[in-house]
Amino acid sequence: MTNVILFGPPGSGKGTQAKKLATNYHLLHISTGDLFRAEIGSKTDLGLEAMSYISKGLLVPDAITIGMLRKKVEENHDVNGVIFDGFPRNVLQAEALDELLAERDQRIAALIALEVDDQEIINRILDRAKTSGRVDDADEEIIRNRIQVYKGETAPVFDFYSEDGRSYKVHGVGSIDEIYNRLRNLVDTLI
Repeated sequence: MTNVILFGPPGSGKGTQAKKLATNYHLLHISTGDLFRAEIGSKTDLGLEAMSYISKGLLVPDAITIGMLRKKVEENHDVNGVIFDGFPRNVLQAEALDELLAERDQRIAALIALEVDDQEIINRILDRAKTSGRVDDADEEIIRNRIQVYKGETAPVFDFYSEDGRSYKVHGVGSIDEIYNRLRNLVDTLI
């Protein structure tokens, strides 16, 4: 079983590329944003608990997020592996993910970071705002703040997995297909 984390700042193209990789390698694509929406929409206990935080503008505690991940993994035990998109967001979540996978005698094979410079990220998100309907995508100050939060809280996850040689960087600028081909070339060497 191959488990991969697709990593990068907001607007780096993780979601787009994760979907393509999941299809090509028959992996389960787990996006925490999608998990939250599904659990909240289905009014599950975890979803209602998450909503109680979100409605107050608070971050959902790691325990709830891990609970959702655990449920999703258990429901899909027949896949070749999982591609995690947007998770883990900090080192504590990375440790919790490793524990969850260890219970199944699995581990993260690789964390693959899409490298995209700040100005490209800003341009992409501002462009995305034209169709996303998200007000925060149209505010450059909010975008810059999201980039700083990523650098301060999320980027250390790269170092966490690089300690034993599982972190890789891929140039994340170019056409969707160019970036995808770079990712595939790397993933083919890991599987």
